[in-house]
Amino acid sequence: MHIRFAVPADPAYPGRVAAVLSGVRLRRFGWIGAVLAAVGALGLVVARTSGWGDRFSTLWLALLVGGVLSMLYAPWVRWRARRRSAGYAVEGGYDITYDNIMMRSGSESGGIAWDGVARVEETPEFWIVYVGRMPATVIPRRLMSAGDDEALRAFMAGRGLLRHGKT
Repeated sequence: MHIRFAVPADPAYPGRVAAVLSGVRLRRFGWIGAVLAAVGALGLVVARTSGWGDRFSTLWLALLVGGVLSMLYAPWVRWRARRRSAGYAVEGGYDITYDNIMMRSGSESGGIAWDGVARVEETPEFWIVYVGRMPATVIPRRLMSAGDDEALRAFMAGRGLLRHGKT
């Protein structure tokens, strides 16, 4: 397998990459926030109907507000990542073989050996490559040919790396 493709200097591309990588890391904040908001709302309702009213309403209100803020944290971070990374648009490319993934962006290059990859998540736009528990890089699927995309999928499935993503 030898897959090679270029990444054009698209101003929106770095923002999409930053949003995907930060979204993976921040997904749990939405779930934690939903639980906190639900507990806070339920606590407020129970406190109002049971007569406890003012004793615990501050606690329940704090849980509700904390939950809502936690749910808004991930979208805020993704928005900031998109906004800050818009100036990083440079030409680059990928060179993917049986041994490694080599990435080039402007004058810099780096690589990841497949032996170090723990798993790969599949999303409609990217392959998210994990080294350990952290996402290390993304491979843009829309810039690959359909044949290369299928060859890479088969290779990763054969190594037991492929997971379906949630983004």
